[in-house]
Amino acid sequence: MTIAATETATKRRALGKGLDSLLPRVHVTAIDTDGGKPREIPLDQIDPNPFQTRSHMGEEQLAELAASISANGVVQPILVRPQTSGRFQLIAGERRWRASRLAGKATIPAILRQVSDEQAMEITIVENLQRADLNPMEQARAFDRLSREFHMTQEQMAQRTGKDRATVANFLRLLRLPVSVQARVESGELSFGHARALLAFEHAEEIEKAAQRIAALSLSVRQTENYVQGVLHPEGKAGKDPKPKPPIDPNVRDAQERLQRALGLRVTIEDRSGRGKVIIEYARLEDFDTLMERLAGE
Repeated sequence: MTIAATETATKRRALGKGLDSLLPRVHVTAIDTDGGKPREIPLDQIDPNPFQTRSHMGEEQLAELAASISANGVVQPILVRPQTSGRFQLIAGERRWRASRLAGKATIPAILRQVSDEQAMEITIVENLQRADLNPMEQARAFDRLSREFHMTQEQMAQRTGKDRATVANFLRLLRLPVSVQARVESGELSFGHARALLAFEHAEEIEKAAQRIAALSLSVRQTENYVQGVLHPEGKAGKDPKPKPPIDPNVRDAQERLQRALGLRVTIEDRSGRGKVIIEYARLEDFDTLMERLAGE
């Protein structure tokens, strides 16, 4: 065996442990059918994952991965489970599986696990949420499935996926957007920041109208936030020569942003020489209930 081949084999064994470490985090009992060692499995004997939460896979990125596999092989094994028919079902590693087919490979290194449908679904969802290339709506729906189908709390979902609880709450809130606006977020026309700003509106018609305007004018997230506040508080724009707002102290702005990230809600701090008030805005009763849980430590 050449030095390069030895290094590749070593790297495969090391990176393969990444999937092993995932399984204990989802608290399932998985049985290794090959002692955790990867083996080469024909690509045409592997069926796609029926629990896949990802709806978009970039063709350009897939082609780049296929080129890398052609040159260096598959470094990290995929995860599959055996089926009674003698075939295998994919659990994790769909991009590597697709790219290997695109690269013309006949086999792929895979680790076999004997898991139930529920375990396979949970592993798939959690693995996807740990990736950085899911769009906001895919992440929101994945968190929603963990909540509905596995009865996980936001805190549990945060622990399983390595995200903070406020982030989980903010993604779940995206599901309140009208379907047409969700489609704009999913396509990338609107960002996660745009979507969060739009949730300040209470009615779907308001959100859809604002989303159309934001997309048409290519507004930034900051411009969107200003626009939304202008619609919600038109009295602030009354008069021909409104008094300009005093600049916000950088320390106050930093505190506002930290609170917003922690609570997942819009926060305004009005400070006057060390005295003032903190205003927390919520648009739904669910947001208020979540806020009460956080503040009361329940």
